[in-house]
Formats: sequence, structure tokens, C-alpha cells
Amino acid sequence: MSPAEKVLTETVGRLIEFWGFGRNMGRVWALLYLSPDPLSARDIRDKLDLSAGAVSMTVTDLGRWGVVRRIWLQGERKAHYVAEVNLWRMVSRVLSERERTEIVVAIEGFQEAFDLLEESRRRAGAHDRKRTVVMAEQALRIRQLLELAKLGRSLLDALLATSKIDAGPLTRFLLRAK
Repeated sequence: MSPAEKVLTETVGRLIEFWGFGRNMGRVWALLYLSPDPLSARDIRDKLDLSAGAVSMTVTDLGRWGVVRRIWLQGERKAHYVAEVNLWRMVSRVLSERERTEIVVAIEGFQEAFDLLEESRRRAGAHDRKRTVVMAEQALRIRQLLELAKLGRSLLDALLATSKIDAGPLTRFLLRAK
């Protein structure tokens, strides 16, 4: 590998690791992304100094995310791999399958916590005034988390649908929080 390829594969590896994926996933994808030709598992192994098992697991994981494809070259018996080169397609798929899923789970959890707190507040009634005041403050804070998560989902949905973000809802939310 050239010095530039080494720097890029390590940089992408660190970045991908920061986002919660394995460092080798970033390194393998970057290597394939820069390669003008499809690479075999052996090519990947040799260039990145990885074990055969690590390469196999990594290309399988990258394939599940849709950022690497296995292809067959005419006259070759072994599989070769190519990277998704449309960066927006790659990022939007990860955002859609990973981040959006987490936002939806958070919304459900916040809503459940809010509903449970409201139920407790109704049962406490006037006989436990101090606890009712605390629960009202908690409900307000949970509602803010819920609104933020819903805003995040809306922004992510808009970004994924149009590749553009309308900053209006975010601005209104931030101004209201002051």
C-alpha cells in the first residue's frame, strides 16, 4: 500500500471505531473504496495484515450493512469485493438502520416513562403534595426529552428522504428551551 492508502485506511478505521463499529470494518472499506479493481480476501488480508478469519468476518459484516459487495470475476474461482462508492447511499443506509432505530426505541421509552409518571401523579393526588410537585417537574423534563427525540427523528427522516435538512424545527426547539 502507498503511504496515502495507509493513512486513509487507518483514519477511516479510527473514525468508524468512534461511531461504534469495528476498526477493521473501516480499514477494509477504505481499502476497497480506494481500489480501482475488486480485491480478493487474500488481497485484503495481505494489504492490511489481517487474518483470514478477520477478513471473512469483516467483509460479511460490511456486506450486511450494504457497504461492500461480493462479486465474481469471469475466469476466477474466488470471490472478490468492491466498496459502495456512493457515500450518501452508504451513510443514509447506516443512519436509517441504526440511528433511526435507536431514536424510535428512545421515543418509546420516553413515552412509557412519561405515561408511568402521569399515572403515578394521578394516583398521588392532593394527599402527597411534595411528591406531586417533584413528579410534575420530572414529567416536564421527560416531555422535553421526548420532544427532542421526536425532533431528531423528524430531522433524520427529512434528511434521508430529501438529502436536505430544514433547520426551522431545530431552531424553534432551541429557542423555546431558553
